[in-house]
Amino acid sequence: MNWEQLLSLKRQGDTGKRLRIEQDETRLGFEVDYDRIVFSAAFRSLQDKTQVIPLSKTDFVHTRLTHSLEVSVVGRSLGRLVGKKILEKYPYLQEVHGYQMNDFGAIVAAASLAHDIGNPPFGHSGEKAIGEYFSIGNGQKYKDGLTDKEWQDLIDFEGNANGFSVLNSSRPGVEGSLRLSFATLGAFMKYPKESLPKKPTRNIADKKYGFFQTDKSFFQEVASDMGMIANKTGDDIGFERHPLAYLVEAADDICYTIIDFEDGINLGLVSEDFALEYLIKLVKDSIDTSKYKTLETKEDRISYLRALAIGSLINDAVKVFVENEEAILNGQFPFALTDKSKYKAQMDDIIKISVKNIYQSREVIEKEIVGYQIIQTILDKFITAFNNKYEGKMSNYDGLILKMLPEKHHLEKENLYERLLHICHFVSMLTDGNALLFYKTITAAKS
Repeated sequence: MNWEQLLSLKRQGDTGKRLRIEQDETRLGFEVDYDRIVFSAAFRSLQDKTQVIPLSKTDFVHTRLTHSLEVSVVGRSLGRLVGKKILEKYPYLQEVHGYQMNDFGAIVAAASLAHDIGNPPFGHSGEKAIGEYFSIGNGQKYKDGLTDKEWQDLIDFEGNANGFSVLNSSRPGVEGSLRLSFATLGAFMKYPKESLPKKPTRNIADKKYGFFQTDKSFFQEVASDMGMIANKTGDDIGFERHPLAYLVEAADDICYTIIDFEDGINLGLVSEDFALEYLIKLVKDSIDTSKYKTLETKEDRISYLRALAIGSLINDAVKVFVENEEAILNGQFPFALTDKSKYKAQMDDIIKISVKNIYQSREVIEKEIVGYQIIQTILDKFITAFNNKYEGKMSNYDGLILKMLPEKHHLEKENLYERLLHICHFVSMLTDGNALLFYKTITAAKS
């Protein structure tokens, strides 16, 4: 792979290249990507989607929105720092093509901002609830009408693939959805493969999948245009990662490791003693002890340590990327950047505490159980009604259910797979609060 191709400003529907040197510096194409994401309805909905504590109204707790904003800030720093090194190594990118250090930051920031845009309500349990509706629930009856890959898309419903669809899927009058630059889409695609074969290798890019069968053609266009390296044969489609996808992943890893831990401390699920024990290991080279001692509240002390810890992890991730840049360009770096971090053991320790005290806390488990019930009930009612209408056996009740479907989702879908995926997409775009309201209406719950 080469950087000139990878930094493509091309957008869906373009017939030619967009040259960096011809860009308006006051509104750079990569920055337009960021703006389009911010103003999208899908991004706004993240303000009422679970990050760690489902349905929590506690001020301390992050939503998908605040998490995404923080990941984009970290991603921008990672991109700029790496961009500076890349331009020093390949000066022609700047001298001939006009690329700047901040271009890298803008690409990674935009992709980071969108990294959770396809996630369903109620956190990762939302993905599991959709998948298990098909694998062990009422949706099992649809298996025989689908190809193996279509079925796998549903039983392993994936927020990353759904996000790619959110960013690119057309509907009448809205061609290509947000029409982001190919560079931003490349950085967004952490898992550039189909749902099958499942985990064919230990390569980090094969851990999950990144696009549904409906988006296969456009995905291939984006990957091929940027010169991404194909790593599957025959009828299977998969590529090595766009290099900047490693930075998006690192930004997410850094934020959820440190900030979920901070949430847990502020909620009282993790003791402050743990914070001192584990965070100090990350900041021992940068902490100002005298300043730290002047901080009187737990919140201020943890905030200070969190900021320093994120700084340490950013600098380390940049170092790992730069040292392995050639292997990454050659598709020969099958790891996450944090896997090779000098702080990996410390990050693993923090995640272990978070799993025990936060992710598996009674409050989280209870709310995830509620989320399962809500999602699977809504999914079943809308899929049944949507299919019954297509098959000409719609009941009056089905008609009432479909009247609750927002106008933009009233689309004709001739193919069974597309119908099922369409309703999954609708449910995935609901906020936690809206999903709860739909559930209460459907089940006639009073509270």
